[in-house]
Amino acid sequence: MSESYKRKTSVFAVRTTAGQEKNVAALIEARVKTSNLPIKAILVPETLKGYVFVEAEGPHFVEKAIAGLRHVRLRVHGIVDFNEIERYVVVKPVIEELSEEDIVEIISGPFKGMRAKITRIDRTKEEVTLELLEATFTLPITVHADYVKLVEKAKKGE
Repeated sequence: MSESYKRKTSVFAVRTTAGQEKNVAALIEARVKTSNLPIKAILVPETLKGYVFVEAEGPHFVEKAIAGLRHVRLRVHGIVDFNEIERYVVVKPVIEELSEEDIVEIISGPFKGMRAKITRIDRTKEEVTLELLEATFTLPITVHADYVKLVEKAKKGE
């Protein structure tokens, strides 16, 4: 085979049971290794439940990899355009989607599980100042942006 001839790969979507994406990916990986299938990559997006993306030279290789596996529903027909899954590959920092007046849940630290309203954002330090909603008095606290999860966006125009 000449060096100028390169096999083109495509990305295919596999529908799975929600919550079992990582297990399905591990089973596909095991089958790829034992059967020596030409599958280049397996992607399990954190934010997209019920799907695993497989990069292969053709759909028949994906079919061989998923045949009879538990928690696999079906291979979605057609090829997935890379632009459609790019947002799952490129991870944006949490702070980019936060704005003042948003309601967040604290996911780490001593205030874990409490809801709060963002009063100020320091993007250079990646910190947010919060006002706890469940506290009896207003106590501003400052935490790293990675310690909060967006619950509700602020309503515009109020």
